[in-house]
Amino acid sequence: MQINLSFERPEDGPGSGPIQVGWFLTSDKGAVLYDPPERVTFRQTNRAHAKSASRCPGVIQLESRYFMVKCPFDIHIGFGRDDKGKAHLVNRAGTASPIRGNKLGEVLTLVNETEWRYPDRPTIQMVLPYCFIADETVYVTQLSAFMHYRKDPLPGTIFGGRFPLNIWPRPLMWAFEWHEPEKDIVLKRGEPLFYCQFEGMDPSRPVQVIEAERTPELQKYLEQIGGVVNYVNQTFGLFKAAEALRPARLLTPKDRG
Repeated sequence: MQINLSFERPEDGPGSGPIQVGWFLTSDKGAVLYDPPERVTFRQTNRAHAKSASRCPGVIQLESRYFMVKCPFDIHIGFGRDDKGKAHLVNRAGTASPIRGNKLGEVLTLVNETEWRYPDRPTIQMVLPYCFIADETVYVTQLSAFMHYRKDPLPGTIFGGRFPLNIWPRPLMWAFEWHEPEKDIVLKRGEPLFYCQFEGMDPSRPVQVIEAERTPELQKYLEQIGGVVNYVNQTFGLFKAAEALRPARLLTPKDRG
């Protein structure tokens, strides 16, 4: 009698193991300013006691599913209006600002007043080059850095968002709704700017974020889907068309050798 032994596990395959999410910068300009996304962990905490929160499986599971993007700039701005009533940003740091006055507008913009959700809450946007990609169905959710304490809270809330990054890779910006425009916004380089949460089809699989190569195929796909928000209102309606254009593989780990 012949016995055939198989050491293959039924769960092996493209849907097994960690979910791989690639991150990259859409431009090399000033790349040194942008730190890699980091998993949210609080390692330097009390783990001596068996009932310590830092040893709680639920807490560990929660923290491990968020990745932090740090603020690349030191910014101190206020809100104002000119003598004609037009809204504008005020660089409170003045000559002490690390960012030159003529460059601040390239980093931070005040959204047109007609596009604010509320007439008394200005919306600002920070342009960032961070982009994420995956080769299986993965949704990214952008949300505030709620696990990091700020002694001086920001005078408003960030605009979050959720979309499938395997079909719709796009640069993430920091958008902020200014609930109290009479209060300044102070951002410091290196502090948490926002979190990203990644969800696959199987919520039990862990997520691994790796740096991705900006390959010609990826660059071409980004150009094919880029900028369409300026021409249509419901970009999610373009997902099927985008999927038809998408190469089978977009995520190529960056070779650091």
